[in-house]
Amino acid sequence: MLSAWYAALAAAVAADRLGEFAYSRRNQRRLAERGARPVRDPVFAGMVLLQVSYLCGAPLEVVLLHRRFLPWLGFPALAVLIAANALRVWAMLALSVHWNMQIMASQSLGAASSGPYRWIRHPNYVAIFLEVAALPLAHTAWLTATVATMAHIALLKRRIAAEEEVLMSDPGYVRQMGGKPRFIPFLV
Repeated sequence: MLSAWYAALAAAVAADRLGEFAYSRRNQRRLAERGARPVRDPVFAGMVLLQVSYLCGAPLEVVLLHRRFLPWLGFPALAVLIAANALRVWAMLALSVHWNMQIMASQSLGAASSGPYRWIRHPNYVAIFLEVAALPLAHTAWLTATVATMAHIALLKRRIAAEEEVLMSDPGYVRQMGGKPRFIPFLV
């Protein structure tokens, strides 16, 4: 049986994604006004499909496969989910107008190096990766967590390669961010 709190949690995350989509579109327009241009994003549609799939799939798995809430798994997963969302918000605030859901060639406008970007190049991807695994596990939807995480890894590899091709073409970005690790601070 689907817990009301879990349904509300999944719905809140979905609503947040819709709000972020609107925020992203606004930022893209603002960046375009300053000379940035969109870049072909080979996996954007896949990333959107992944978000919809795991946000719908986790509650469905709970209902259809009668997943019970297991406190020993659910509470740590909720803690990871909260931490991931805090990291994501921190990354969004640090990027300000540069934050958006698609790849934009905006590096000529300067690289963000505050907030979590002081230590790693892709904190937003770390946050989303943790969330994709943690939200399903918060109510023992381990099948959704496994499939979504594996799909996310495959998509993320292509997304980061495309994004870094754009970013690393700018000597200023390379100078400021090139020596930082992608995901885990202090690992080069």
